[in-house]
Amino acid sequence: MDSRFNHDPRKESIETILKNSLETEEDLMRTYIITAERIHDDDELKNRLQNFAEGNAKRTRQLIDELDNRK
Repeated sequence: MDSRFNHDPRKESIETILKNSLETEEDLMRTYIITAERIHDDDELKNRLQNFAEGNAKRTRQLIDELDNRK
C-alpha cells in the first residue's frame, strides 16, 4: 500500500519528539565530552562529566532503537 495514504499524524508527532530528543541528547553528550577534555585540575568533575556523557550515549542508543522500531 502506498505510504502516502497511510498517514498517521500522531505517529509523526511522536517521531518528531523522538528525533528532537535524540538531537538534544547528542548535543549534551558532545558538550560534556568537550568540557571534560578541557578540565585538567579537577578529576572528580571531569569524571562526573564523562559519566554524564555515558548516560547520554545510552539514551541516544535507546532513542535510535525506538526510531528504528517505528519504521
